[in-house]
Amino acid sequence: MDTNACAPHRVYVKVVSLFDAIGYMQPCSILWQDGRVFPIEEVLSFRPASAMHSSCHGDCYTVRIRGEEKRLFFERTDPRFTGCLGRWFVEKDVE
Repeated sequence: MDTNACAPHRVYVKVVSLFDAIGYMQPCSILWQDGRVFPIEEVLSFRPASAMHSSCHGDCYTVRIRGEEKRLFFERTDPRFTGCLGRWFVEKDVE
């Protein structure tokens, strides 16, 4: 059995986010590559992405979109690059 048959692939996406007065980032919607917008109904959990991916230095948000649980990742960039905090991605299975 081939365990790499459906390896997840990172798809980088645009995300509309709000920052509260304390500085916490709250993702509000995902803008897909083809122009579709997916509002995030609820953030269910938040944790360091390293718990999910050893190669991702950032955060993993479990969100509800259209009634389904999805994972949304924020990948932090090098702190030496001011003005660019990071980028968002979702995982898509590639066969």
